[in-house]
Amino acid sequence: MEDKIATIKTWLGTGSINVFGLPMSGKDTQGLALAKAIGAKLLSSGIIIRAKEAETRKYYTNHGALTPTDVFYDWVLPYFSRQDIASVPLVLSSVGRWSGEEDKVMESAAAAGHPIKAVLLLNISEADVENRWVAAKTLGDRGNRRDDKDLETFHTRLEEFRTKTLPVMQHYKSLGLLINVNGDQPRDAVYAEIIDKLYDFAIRSGQTAS
Repeated sequence: MEDKIATIKTWLGTGSINVFGLPMSGKDTQGLALAKAIGAKLLSSGIIIRAKEAETRKYYTNHGALTPTDVFYDWVLPYFSRQDIASVPLVLSSVGRWSGEEDKVMESAAAAGHPIKAVLLLNISEADVENRWVAAKTLGDRGNRRDDKDLETFHTRLEEFRTKTLPVMQHYKSLGLLINVNGDQPRDAVYAEIIDKLYDFAIRSGQTAS
């Protein structure tokens, strides 16, 4: 696996890998593991937005809806240009979830020296992520997230993904950037598949960063 990770790092350079999936699909968990392996920084739009909501006391995601596009642009996109991450690759956790945002995300990432080179989609059924949500609420390990407060809100998040984010995946697919991953596996197996598929993608692309 170390040889594959080395190949991925060389191919990626200071580029970005964007990770998507339904709520509770493991985006941040897998994104953090991948970032650690390749020496990247994790940039999670969800974490940034929740922090900004707490700071500004302007809450857009209370009921499970996505942040308005103009707010997303103002709050999240400036992170691409931060000097403390200028020389390292990025793993993005669902940056640009609303159809139409992907072009601006790609433009901002490229302008900051972090071009998006691959997009991972963790595939898992809505029934399975709902079971994960119920289990997490029972264990109380999700904190007091406003967008996780009840099942109705969670269902809204699923609908937002279905109607607004899936078209984003189709756009990335049309660009040849989308990599599908089976998210309905143990964490280690999901991670291993991510490394295998990114390695294969890097080899097929025939590109290495200078």
